[in-house]
This record gives sequence, C-alpha cells and structure tokens, in this order.
Amino acid sequence: MRIVNLRVAKVKHLLPPAELKQLFPSSIELREEIHQKRQDISDIIHKRAKRFLVIVGPCSVHDEDAALEYARRLSNLRKTVLDQIYIVMRIYFEKPRTTIGWKGLINDPYMDGSNDIEEGLKVARRLLLKTAEMDLPVATEFLDPIIPQYIDDLVCWAAIGARTTESQTHRELASGLSMPVGLKNSTDGRLQTAIDAMAACHASHSFVGIDEQGITSVIRTTGNEDTHVVLRGGRTPNYTKDCIQMSIEQLKDEGMLSSLVVDCSHANSAKRHERQAIVWDDIIAQRLEGNDNIIGAMVESNINEGTQPLPTPKEGVPDIRSLLQYGISVTDSCMGWADTERMILSGYEKLKASDSLA
Repeated sequence: MRIVNLRVAKVKHLLPPAELKQLFPSSIELREEIHQKRQDISDIIHKRAKRFLVIVGPCSVHDEDAALEYARRLSNLRKTVLDQIYIVMRIYFEKPRTTIGWKGLINDPYMDGSNDIEEGLKVARRLLLKTAEMDLPVATEFLDPIIPQYIDDLVCWAAIGARTTESQTHRELASGLSMPVGLKNSTDGRLQTAIDAMAACHASHSFVGIDEQGITSVIRTTGNEDTHVVLRGGRTPNYTKDCIQMSIEQLKDEGMLSSLVVDCSHANSAKRHERQAIVWDDIIAQRLEGNDNIIGAMVESNINEGTQPLPTPKEGVPDIRSLLQYGISVTDSCMGWADTERMILSGYEKLKASDSLA
C-alpha cells in the first residue's frame, strides 16, 4: 500500500549548484571585487566607515532587460555619490506570499504558472553576473534555503524578511552566509523578533542542506557577526526619532549592534511609493543631527513608478509577459527613476555639506 507522496504530482531533478556556476562562471577578479564590496558594507555596519548605505531597486525583478537598464542607471549614479553614499542594487528573485500569488522570477520566470525553476535559476545567475560586471554590488532576500547555493557568490548583502526572521531555518541559513545580513522586524512591528534572530545568527549551527554537488549534507556554520536590524514598520511606522531611539536602546540593552537600516517602503510608507521620500528626508535629517546609528536606507524603486497587475493568459498570446508595461513593478508600488535619482542626489548634497563642516 502506498503511503508516501500521495499529494506529490511530480518530482523533477534540478541541476546541481556547481553545474549552474560552470554555465555562468565568475572570474577571479570579480570574486575579489565582491569580497571587497562585502567588506565595505561590513565596515559601514560596524561604523568603521562613515558612508550611508542605500539598498535601492525594484520590489521584485521580473524582466531581465529592464533590470539591466535600471542597473546601468544606478551604476552611473553610484559613481557620483560614492564618497558619501554606498549604493547597492536591490535584486529580489523570491517573493513571500501571504496566501498565494506569483512567487518570483526564480520560481516562475515565465509568470504563467509553468514554474520552470531551473530556467529561473539560470536567468537569475546571468542577471547577477551582468550586474556585478557593472561594478554594482547586489542585495537580495533569501527565502528558499536551497537557493543560496546557486547564487550567493554574487550577492554582497542579504535580507531575511519580516515573515521569516522568526524562522529557525532562516536564522541557521543566515549564520552561514558569507555576506552581511539585514534582519527585518516582524510584520506587526516587534523588534524583539529581529534581536532574537541576531543572537541566533551569531551562533554556530548544524542543519541539513545541500552542497555544491546537490548532495544532501550536514551543514555546520561558524556564525555571522555581520548582521543588523532593518526597520520596516509594523502596525505603525518605526522610522521617527522616538521609534529610532527606542530601537537603539533595546538593541544596546540586549548587547546587540545598534546599527539600523530604515526601510522607506512597506509599513513605513503604508506601501505608497510617493511617501518613501518623506521617510528618506526624515532619516537623513536624523543622521545629520548626529545619529550615526542610522547607517542606511532601503528604497523600492523602478524605471517607472507605480505597480501593475499580473497579466492573465490570452488566446493567441504565447508569452503573457509581452502584455506587461516596461519597467513597472508587478508587486509593491515603486518610485520612478527620476524621483529616485533626485531623492538620492538631494541626500548626497546634504551629507556632503555636513561632512565639509565637520
């Protein structure tokens, strides 16, 4: 009598991480550059460097061409502001869903429910390589614990999201990642979840995973000291001066690093893209007033502002992605490029002026 896999429709073998890395290899020079960028971010987190960390880009990536156009623009802006602002491009391939919905480019690259994950991994790695070759560091959120083996060598900063910061699996994962990791407060706004996650990430762990050959293995980690909190709001925003001070005090009371990145989107802006600039201006002002615990900001931005619904299949349209408007988010609403550039340049001028007076 069959008693296992009763609800499994199909099992398909996936190419191992080492094979994907052979298909899309990184050079020694590129690996050295990524190592240095990770160190740059670590220096900001630990306040060994004064630059302001800005993680900016689309809520989620669904179009490789649009993502690369955005990356080219951001790479040019990065060079302009590098003495004060350290820009990292947000390239998110996995999207946690409250119920159901499109799970991101890796899970469903054709956006039609075909869920060609192997193709999604190939597109993701190719995009990360091209972006890294523009001298642009990349940030992503790791959701599936297997995915990092395929792409983590090209990532400079990782996020553990509000829905997964409390997860033991993701805390174990973060403890072994080779880059700095931002831990978001929970969706209801509780900071303690992220603080507990930091303590767990600092520790060593042993858990089941896969190696680069795709073989089930016991993974033993040493712990990750390059973790910090990302404030994303909750039932109410948590970027204001009082909230920031309470967060700093709570972190210090727990013996944790008090460096904070403030998410200008999500609950801090009520998911209204135009309000991200309000959050940005507020935290830049706090930074200028001397609060060096605010080490950075996260911004959801795309070529064009707003959001658009996922297309539904139509007869005679083999690729439903052709029905989408170019450069517009299919998940959270994003700022457009013009407003993003103007906002970052404004922050840059204020930081530079303050630095010159110091």
